[in-house]
Order: sequence, then structure tokens, then C-alpha cells
Amino acid sequence: MTSYISLPTYSSNIDERLRMIAGKCNQCGTLAYPQRPVCIKCGQNKFERVPLSGEGKIYTFSVVNGGGAPSEFDEEQTMTGDVYCGIVELEEGPRVMVRFTDINPEQLKIGMKVRAVVRRLYDQEGFLRYGAKFTQVA
Repeated sequence: MTSYISLPTYSSNIDERLRMIAGKCNQCGTLAYPQRPVCIKCGQNKFERVPLSGEGKIYTFSVVNGGGAPSEFDEEQTMTGDVYCGIVELEEGPRVMVRFTDINPEQLKIGMKVRAVVRRLYDQEGFLRYGAKFTQVA
């Protein structure tokens, strides 16, 4: 199991990932994060770039126990154990699959307010990959 992303693909959408930029369909106004080639509601392919707040609530969550994550996360799982991930419903509406950070796992709960923070994800092909993880809003 792997979530391999080539360096050119990773680099092509780094702005969207690190700055939480969504695509807002020029035809119907539907927000997509990450942006897709065409709108899932009306099929149009023209978008306005819209910054998101990076805040939302946990819609659902899960635990990937040691050894169950993609190979890129082997080093992290060796150091920290389980990986906590889930779906966050952003304030602006889109639901996104995320990883959690800096949250006591026993405190994770549906409806918890969280916000995006930039964190190291993994090392692949000798390059550190960064992206958004979500942490609890104080």
C-alpha cells in the first residue's frame, strides 16, 4: 500500500496544499478542495482561486495502527506508533481527508473544532514533503 506522489505532481499543487487554496466554480460557485479539473456539480472547468480559513470540525476519524499506513510513513510509525486520520468538514463546506497532529488521541471526538497547520508529512525521493495536518483549536 502506498500513496506515492511524484515530485512534479507534488510541486504542481503545493500552493493549494500549504495555503489551503480551493477552486470555486465560476459557473455554480461550488467549492472544491483540493481543486479538481472539473466541477463535480455542473461539470464546468473554470475556477476562481479562493483561500480557505483552514478551520473546521471533525466529521469522522480513525486510527491506522502500527504497520498499517503506507510505506512513506514507516519511519513516523516507528517513532510515534499509531497514525490518526479522518474527515474534516471545513467552515466553507468541503470535506477533506486529513491527518491529525498535536492532539491527545483520547480527546479526539466528532464535532471537535480543528485548524490546519503546516507539518512535515514524509521524506520521498530525498525530498521532505510538507502539507496540512489538523490540530485542535484551543
